[in-house]
Amino acid sequence: MNQFLRNMSATQQVSALFIFVFGVLALASTWAFVLSLRERPDTQQGEARQLEQRYFQGLLRTSWVMVVVFWIGWVLGERAATVLFAVVAFFALREFITLSPTRRGDHRSLVLAFFVVLPVQFWLVATRRFDLFTVFIPVYVFLAIPVVSALANDPHRFLERNAKLQWGIMVCVYGMSHVPALLLLEFPRYDGRNAFLVFFLVFVVQTCMIVQHLASRRLRRPPRAPAVSQTFNWTSWFIGVAVGGVLGGLLAGITPFKPGQALAVSLIACVAGSLGHLVMKALKRDRGVTNWGAGGISVTGASGLLDRVDALCFAAPVFFHSIRWIFDL
Repeated sequence: MNQFLRNMSATQQVSALFIFVFGVLALASTWAFVLSLRERPDTQQGEARQLEQRYFQGLLRTSWVMVVVFWIGWVLGERAATVLFAVVAFFALREFITLSPTRRGDHRSLVLAFFVVLPVQFWLVATRRFDLFTVFIPVYVFLAIPVVSALANDPHRFLERNAKLQWGIMVCVYGMSHVPALLLLEFPRYDGRNAFLVFFLVFVVQTCMIVQHLASRRLRRPPRAPAVSQTFNWTSWFIGVAVGGVLGGLLAGITPFKPGQALAVSLIACVAGSLGHLVMKALKRDRGVTNWGAGGISVTGASGLLDRVDALCFAAPVFFHSIRWIFDL
């Protein structure tokens, strides 16, 4: 089997990857549909199972959307992929801001964030200006946003309002922009296969998150931060990170990494993604919501998109800069 895959061209290998992923999603969707046909008792346990099924169906819907976005981006080319991820970042930022109160004095800063910062950041990605792309938001935008807010002449809760917007830009725009940036890295003897890097990152981080969730339900250990998350504890977190890291090591063959390198960058990505997800939970508790999509209702226009990509938004920049450092790219 390995020899058969090695004999394929880069385009054929990536095509086979998408066929495999679409097949897995189709099987999962069929299984979810069959489960939805089962009759459930009108009890507390039945309601809990129904909530879990709704969560799983929401995860499937978002997975379909993201995989289709990946596929369209790959078919249309790297520039188109960058534009598509910019659209995803736009809706994620809109979701973040919609559930955060704003004032009239924030309008100029919001216009700057959505219609200047976001397109410029993704333009820097598309043109491979990686040195400027990595500091544009953390340095220049972080200085520009409070200046624009100060000129609006509204000092009420000035620090809190600006910190909220800066956090939204950092997570939704800066973090998400590193995903298409992976498609533009140039590795020796790896031309045309960068889609595997995106798959590798998403797969190991999502595996880590799912295993952590399942281990937490199975072990039922006391939560480490109960006011933030009832499911986060160090034992389940360690299990999730370990499984994600080992899986990354096993997938080294589809990457430009050696097994040890794949294990290391997988562990780094899983740690960043899982702890980033915990941070986003703390932000949701601060805003008084259980999820960014308000229970699956499309109040924000993205139906909980940020819930699905928050771990990726934290993991992608750490993963990107780690492999740039390791390979001196």
